[in-house]
Amino acid sequence: MEEAKQLFKKLKIHSLLDLALIIPSSYNDTTLSSTLKLGKVNTLEAKVVDTSVYHGKLRVTFNLTRSGRRLSSTFFRVTPYHHKLFETGSNHVIQGKLEEYKGYLQMVQPKSIKQVGRITPKYKTVLKESEIASLLEVYVTEKNLFNEGLDSKEVATLMHIHFPKSLEEVYENGVFKPDLVDVLKFVEAFNHLKKLRGKKVDFPALRALKGDIKPFVENLPFTLTAEQKEVITQIQIDLASEERAAKRMVVGDVGSGKTMVILASVMMALPYKSILMAPTSLLALQLYEEACKHLPKDVKVALVMQGKDEGNYAQADFIIGTHALLYKEDLPQASLVMVDEQHRFGTKQRQSLEALMSGEGKKPHFIQFSATPIPRTQAMMESELLDVSLITTTPFEREVLTQTISRQDFPDLLTHIKEEIAQKHQVLIIYPLVEESSEVPYQSLDESREFWESKFENVYVTHGKDKQKEEILLEFREKGDILLATTVVEVGISLPRLTLIVIVGAERLGLATLHQLRGRVGRNGLKSWCYLYSNTQANDRLTQFTKTTNGFDIAKLDLKFRDSGDILDGTMQSGQRFKWLDMAEDEKVVEYAKVRVKSAY
Repeated sequence: MEEAKQLFKKLKIHSLLDLALIIPSSYNDTTLSSTLKLGKVNTLEAKVVDTSVYHGKLRVTFNLTRSGRRLSSTFFRVTPYHHKLFETGSNHVIQGKLEEYKGYLQMVQPKSIKQVGRITPKYKTVLKESEIASLLEVYVTEKNLFNEGLDSKEVATLMHIHFPKSLEEVYENGVFKPDLVDVLKFVEAFNHLKKLRGKKVDFPALRALKGDIKPFVENLPFTLTAEQKEVITQIQIDLASEERAAKRMVVGDVGSGKTMVILASVMMALPYKSILMAPTSLLALQLYEEACKHLPKDVKVALVMQGKDEGNYAQADFIIGTHALLYKEDLPQASLVMVDEQHRFGTKQRQSLEALMSGEGKKPHFIQFSATPIPRTQAMMESELLDVSLITTTPFEREVLTQTISRQDFPDLLTHIKEEIAQKHQVLIIYPLVEESSEVPYQSLDESREFWESKFENVYVTHGKDKQKEEILLEFREKGDILLATTVVEVGISLPRLTLIVIVGAERLGLATLHQLRGRVGRNGLKSWCYLYSNTQANDRLTQFTKTTNGFDIAKLDLKFRDSGDILDGTMQSGQRFKWLDMAEDEKVVEYAKVRVKSAY
């Protein structure tokens, strides 16, 4: 048992189904061939009738026992062992690829098989073949698989794959049969969901929160969308519970109005305190401005950032801050903790804020927000670990035209930029790099700066490592015409006058990043443009992107075009890769796996 534990550790697996999902990379089949199949590997009974040596090569002529036909073989890498093994008159079972040349059967360098009639799976793992084989033999049994919650078809499929009676059970045209692949997809989803369910732990809440949101909602200068209202209702139900501290993730597309959901949650928490942690000072500042603007005047709001605080956070009802919050020793206890752009914080940072507010086995209600849309399939997966709300619509129709352009379109682009600036609109140009590089076939920020500064006034420049980045963005928002930047502006400041964005070398970026960047324009309903500048010829991925504006569809497209398989992250810290399950396509499989996991408990 101890030895098996060590082997499981080496394989980095945690469940029986993890082991069952280590699928053979190939099979060694020593079953005798019933017919002669040209161009395929055959296993044949044969007797040596003649041998000769020619230019250092050994030539052996066999007589095939079943068909009586002659077969000649050539051995190139010859040792004394070969001469001894293939003595005239000796009987063998030989295996190799069978060919025919001018009516004569040939097999190059055949193997002489000792054990006949066996199909041995081959596994690519860190273990020796004998070790993985013994683990599978001991643990992957029908009884154990049934105990894991699989049905008879799924159990039979896994047993066929690991212990096949014939390769016809498993392969069709050299690949796994489609119905086997369907079962493997399901088992992967089922196994993953079971593990997540095991990780989910509920704690009692510090207190039930039932504050009235009416004074806030009725005072807004616009009407909330149906989806915003629905998510707010879900949060109201969450927060009203004292038995279970809420754990919810709200995923909303760029500009979907998550801020209003945050502010409504603050109202629910009253008369108790809420805290929100944002990843950058800019985001924190922006949320602070929105909170001061829309929350009723008697709700006290404070801002906590490195080296500067606004308002008295000890007295505040709603405290907004960066990770500087984690270092305040006198932070008051909050009954509601929120994290914005949750994926940009490490798990430890998110947990430490929650832990700061916990007490006597009770936890604050916890809501995380993300502007990175995830495929619906992933949302279904994650909802085993925490509650998930998706906001897929935006409060107003955004009119953003996306086009791919190249060098010959540059004069037209310049004209368009001048037209937008003339209307007091702003332009953002994203470069792939700060400095020149021989690796990248595009101008860098440094190289292009002079051109824009000579042609236009009020040109601002910033990038990721720029210490002044936040001040520059704030100043650009008020006074600038053109901002040259790297992808630093992907998340962050709202620029209401921005109507045109050019992304240089767009084919180098993931679709999710392109979508985040495009989300910077047209925030206030102004007609806007997103130009994808590329030197490469027609790019299918970019063409598809220009036709799609919904972030959730783009997340799905991104998975389709990604080579690396499907990576799940966010609440799942493992960065899980699925071998069979396709997160872009297999929504139905996950849905069914969820139902089965539920009924298994």
